[in-house]
Amino acid sequence: MNIEEIKKINLADYLQCMGYSPVRKKGNSLWYKSPFREEKESSFKVNTEINLWYDFGIGKGGNIIALAEQLYKSTDIRHLMGCIAEKIPHIRPADFSFGQQKISEPSFQELKIQPLESPALFSYLKERGIDVRIARAECKELRYEHDGKKYFAIGFPNMAGGYEVRNRYFKGCIAPKNISLVRQAGEPRATCYLFEGFMDYLSFLSIRVNDYPEHPRIEEKDYVILNSVSNLAKAEHLLHSYTRIGCFLDNDRAGRATYESLKRTFGERLRDMSPHYAGHKDLNDYLCHRNRQEKVGKKEQDQSSKRMQKPQPERKGGFRL
Repeated sequence: MNIEEIKKINLADYLQCMGYSPVRKKGNSLWYKSPFREEKESSFKVNTEINLWYDFGIGKGGNIIALAEQLYKSTDIRHLMGCIAEKIPHIRPADFSFGQQKISEPSFQELKIQPLESPALFSYLKERGIDVRIARAECKELRYEHDGKKYFAIGFPNMAGGYEVRNRYFKGCIAPKNISLVRQAGEPRATCYLFEGFMDYLSFLSIRVNDYPEHPRIEEKDYVILNSVSNLAKAEHLLHSYTRIGCFLDNDRAGRATYESLKRTFGERLRDMSPHYAGHKDLNDYLCHRNRQEKVGKKEQDQSSKRMQKPQPERKGGFRL
C-alpha cells in the first residue's frame, strides 16, 4: 500500500482492531480514553466525517500517520507504514451500537472464560515451545461466537479486564486494550522484566523452567507485558519503582525505538536483553529455533547410536580391522 491508501483507512476501524473502543458518541465525533496514557475521562476524539483525530491531553492530532507516530514513538514514515500495514488483515468495520449495549462490552459474542484445557490449544502452545503447565497457570481458555460460528482461543488477561487473544489462526484482543502486570507476592521486587507480547513472557518462563528445573527463580522478579508497543506510556509509571529493568523487546524497528525511548527515561536502570536472542525476531522465535535444533541433534544422536549397535558384515579377503 502507498501512503495515500493508508491515509484512507478508517480511524475508528483501526483503533478497534488495536483494542480501543469509544466510550461515547456526539454528532460526528467518537470519544475515547486516550490510547497514549491512563485516564478516567475521555479526551481523545475521532471525527468520523473527515477521518481525523485529536487528543486534548497532548494538544496534538491528525491523520492515521500522525496517530502511528504517537503510538509507535517514531517519525520514520516507512516504518510507520509497515506498522499500520501489519494490522490491515485484522481491520474490520467497527459497529458501535451505543443505544443498545455498553461500550465496554466485548465484540466477541457469548464469551465464556474457563481454565485452559483444549488439546488443540495445547498443541498450538507446544508448537510455539511453551510449557503447557505454565500456560495453564498464566492463561485462560476463551470460547465465543462470531458471525454465528463457535471459536476458542487462548486468553491472556490485562490490567483493565481485557484479553489478548491467540490461536493458530487468529491474533487479536478483547477490549479494553491494556498492559499486563505480574507482581509477585510479599516484599516488593527490585527487578522487573518487560516483554512486548505475552508469548515472549511465556517463552521466558518456559526457558527458565526447562533449563533450571530445580531453581528457575522466576518469582524473584515482577513482569510487565506491553501487549503492544503502543502501550508503552501506560507502563512507564509502573516501571519507575524498579531499580533494574530488563527489556525483552522484538528485534525490529519498533522494538529498537521502544528501547531507545525507555533508555531516555530510565538510563542506567535499563538493560537490553535482546542480545540473548540475536538473529531472531523475538524471544519466542529463538525458543522455537532452539527446540528444533535440539530435536535435530537428538535424531542424529539416535541414528548414530543405532549405526554403532548394528553388526558390521565381515569383509571377504584382505585385512579386517
